[in-house]
Amino acid sequence: MTKAWTVRYKRGSALLLLARTWGEKENTLVKNLDGMVALITGGTGGIGAATVRRLSRQGAKIIFTGSKADAARALCDETGAVFQPHRVEDEAGWTSLSNRIMDEFGRLDIAFANAGTESGDSNVEEIRLEDWNRIVAVNQTGAMLTVQHAIRLMKRNEGATGSIIINSSMNARAAMGNFMAYSVTKTAICALARSAAIHCGKSGYRMRVNAILPGVVETDMIRNIMNAQPDPGAARAAYEGMSPMNRLAQLDEVAGLVAFLASDDAAFISGAEYVIDGATTAGMMGV
Repeated sequence: MTKAWTVRYKRGSALLLLARTWGEKENTLVKNLDGMVALITGGTGGIGAATVRRLSRQGAKIIFTGSKADAARALCDETGAVFQPHRVEDEAGWTSLSNRIMDEFGRLDIAFANAGTESGDSNVEEIRLEDWNRIVAVNQTGAMLTVQHAIRLMKRNEGATGSIIINSSMNARAAMGNFMAYSVTKTAICALARSAAIHCGKSGYRMRVNAILPGVVETDMIRNIMNAQPDPGAARAAYEGMSPMNRLAQLDEVAGLVAFLASDDAAFISGAEYVIDGATTAGMMGV
C-alpha cells in the first residue's frame, strides 16, 4: 500500500508545500544502485529475500545464494535476479561462485553477508560440539569467506571500489543465555567488519565494510513461531514488547538499511555497526 503525507508551512504570503510519497511500488524508490552488481548470501528467505527485492527495485543486478531451490526460482521470476546454489561455509564452492559473477556480470559492487543459522543452539553448559561447530561454520567462517572473496572480486573494479555489509544481530550487544553460539558468532562478525574495514582502508581500496544489527524482524519464521504458541496474540505481544517502540521490525526496513549502506550516500561510512532494533538494546528506564 502506498502512503503519502503533506505538510503545509506558511511563511508571510508564501505557502511552502512539502510532500513525500513512499511505498512498495518500484517508482517510489530512487534507483541509486543502477548498474551495480550485488551478491546476497542466504537470499532465499527472510531478510535475504527482502534485500534481493529491495536492491533490484533500486536498480542493482543481483546474484544470490542459498539452498532452497523452489523459493529461489520464484524470487528469480519476480525480480530478474540469478541464483547459485551454495552454502557459505563451503570454501571450494566460492571459486565457482566467483567465476560466475565475473563471467556473467564482469564485476562486484555490493556484498551482503546474510546467511546464518541458530539451529541446534543451546546454553554454554549443554550445547553439543557438533552444533557449536556447525553454527560457527555458517555464521562466522561463512561470513569471513564472503568478505574475503568479495574483496578479491572488488579489487578488480576500477579504483577497487565496493561496499560489504554483514548481517549481525542485536544479540551482539545483548547476548542470549540459551542461544550461546548464535550470540558469540554474531558478536565475532562485528569485529570482522571492523577489521576488514581497517584492512581495506589501509590497503588503499575504496571499499567499505559495515555491520547491521537487527532486532526481532517479522519474518515468516517468527510468524510461524508466534502462531504455534497456545496463545499467538500473547506471543506476538511478548515479541513486540521487547522494543520500546512496541512493534517488530519490518523486512523492508532492514533491507532499506542495507540499500543505504550499499549506496554512494554512505561513501564515508566504514567500520560501523548499525543497530536496527527499535531501541531494544539501548538501555532501560530508571526505577
